Amino acid sequence: MDIEIKKYEEMSPFELKNILIQMAQESADKVGGEILNAGRGNPNFLNTSVREAFSYLHLFAAQLSDIQTDVKDLGLRPPKKGIAAKLNQYLEENSDIEAVVLLRQLIDLAISRFQLDPDDCVFEMTDAILGAFYPSPPRIFLNIEKIVNSYLTEVLSPGNKPATGGFDLFATEGATAAMVYVFASLKENKILTHGDHIAIVTPIFSPYLEIPALNDYRLVQIHIEESEDLDWQIPDSEIEKLKDPKIKALFMVHPTNPTSVKLKNETLMRIADLIKTERQDLIVLTDTVYATFVDGFHSFVEVVPENTICVYSFSKFFGVTGWRLGVIMLHQDNIIDRLIHKLPEKDKTALDKRYRIDAAFPEKIKFIDRLEIDSRDVALAHTGGLSCPQQCLMCLFCLFYLRDEKLVYKKSIHAILKRRIKNLYDNIGMDYAKGPEHTYYYTFIDVGRMAEAKYGKDFADYLKKNIYLIEFLFKLAKEKATVLLPGAGFAGPKWSLRVSLANLADDAYITIGENIKEVMQEYYESWTNK
Repeated sequence: MDIEIKKYEEMSPFELKNILIQMAQESADKVGGEILNAGRGNPNFLNTSVREAFSYLHLFAAQLSDIQTDVKDLGLRPPKKGIAAKLNQYLEENSDIEAVVLLRQLIDLAISRFQLDPDDCVFEMTDAILGAFYPSPPRIFLNIEKIVNSYLTEVLSPGNKPATGGFDLFATEGATAAMVYVFASLKENKILTHGDHIAIVTPIFSPYLEIPALNDYRLVQIHIEESEDLDWQIPDSEIEKLKDPKIKALFMVHPTNPTSVKLKNETLMRIADLIKTERQDLIVLTDTVYATFVDGFHSFVEVVPENTICVYSFSKFFGVTGWRLGVIMLHQDNIIDRLIHKLPEKDKTALDKRYRIDAAFPEKIKFIDRLEIDSRDVALAHTGGLSCPQQCLMCLFCLFYLRDEKLVYKKSIHAILKRRIKNLYDNIGMDYAKGPEHTYYYTFIDVGRMAEAKYGKDFADYLKKNIYLIEFLFKLAKEKATVLLPGAGFAGPKWSLRVSLANLADDAYITIGENIKEVMQEYYESWTNK
């Protein structure tokens, strides 16, 4: 392999993206056009109504603080007693504003559905949105935890009863921070140590491949490979790998990034049955960021709750990537707490010493609380947690979803993504997979298979033998100002591309489809001329 190309192939796809963007920008500048960057999953759609309701709640909180003193620019923390009545008055005075009407509906829903004391509920939200105090409790506010828990139950097991027993939550700075915190605390608590084996369902969001390889962790990766021929489902032969007792944890994104599909329920149950009967000690880390983009989603939280660490982010569905809103969900009776209890005495002694400054009886600290404590290097645990305004906004999004019983918002997003994938594939000249398992948030294009389907096996063999996919991506960037990511960076097929369908206008995917087709045509014409 060409040494220069090899260096690019070894880069994280998200770092390679920056090089491609620079190439594409230079190309666009020459012709006075714009780049088409379908390399990131940041959506260009976003929920506006909750943002407006949030703004009016913030205005109410600031004005209420302001009237506590007559000093200009200076307010005081509003008292809890009677605050619900004050909010009602404010909402009544502004009842001609649509966002205020929505805010009233969301607050009323929180109080009625969760049987909250009105003053307690409104004070928690108002105090949170002002952001004048540290989060307390640091892990997540008490009422907000109940509301987010209910939302997650709806998203992760729609139409079904929640798993027996309760769940604890830790609000985090997006799924990114959640992932980092989980890796760190599993290591700190001796659950995963250097040389341990972990299973990773591939293709997968590349940091799940990159973090375990770091010197901090040095974990041995066993890939559980989804099959392109099975529409990115996991073959039984790959599930069998999980019987190996050396594998301590299973990591997966579900629905998947980058292949953008959910597991069929029968596949989910096969893995769950294996865990229940043969691998009761197996930890499952499931990243469920894309759960809201399919109908009838079911998760490991539902079928093996005691084994599952669930990570969820609001960023994609509500368009709040920049707000950093995420959560870790853990069953109150979970395998990790049991494994910590079974550690050798020397390890438990070391952990007691680590957490002693935070608790008189550190051995009783649950793993969900250790996550928060470790996130601030123990010494700053009392100032940990997601910022209060972020928690307030997260709560309002949850209430909005719970209020939307006909799922109007969800259906509108689904319609956008379906238009975009049709635009893309119609203009490539290929069919795309259909069915209830598909989110259409991303698509994975196997360029090798595309070449064979359009031009025959001889050309496809030539392309895969003589051209590197990185060159194909460079050509798209330099000639077409189009940025896509290499599937190999996600442990996908070597000759595949990941296209985000979330972050550009509908018509842009017409152009991207044409650009992919034209670059392939150029390679074909070069081959035929030779």
